[in-house]
Amino acid sequence: MGHTIRLMPPEYTRPYVKANKNDDHDAEAIAEAAARPTMRFVPIKSEAQSDIQALHRARSRLVSERTALINHLRALLLERGIVAAQGRRKLADALVVFADEEDERLTPRMRGLVGSEMP
Repeated sequence: MGHTIRLMPPEYTRPYVKANKNDDHDAEAIAEAAARPTMRFVPIKSEAQSDIQALHRARSRLVSERTALINHLRALLLERGIVAAQGRRKLADALVVFADEEDERLTPRMRGLVGSEMP
């Protein structure tokens, strides 16, 4: 349609919002900011930059899910009286309790559940 795309960081348009946040006020603030001669625009990301950003976001998501799983596992063990310090490696040290079949703090069902969740 003949438009040129220019990206503005949100923090540059925020000073131009005159009232409560809604779509109309946001659009008016963007139009006002874009009309300013001193407005700085951000270059559009290349495909390679977008790919790297997607990779970082996916890794961050996996790390947060792993952390949640570790914390869940620590809570399950704590309910059985087994204290595991924070951290992935320290949890691995606390999991030696699974090697001891005579330890009555863990039922066979609990061993199966926790054994399938080990990170």
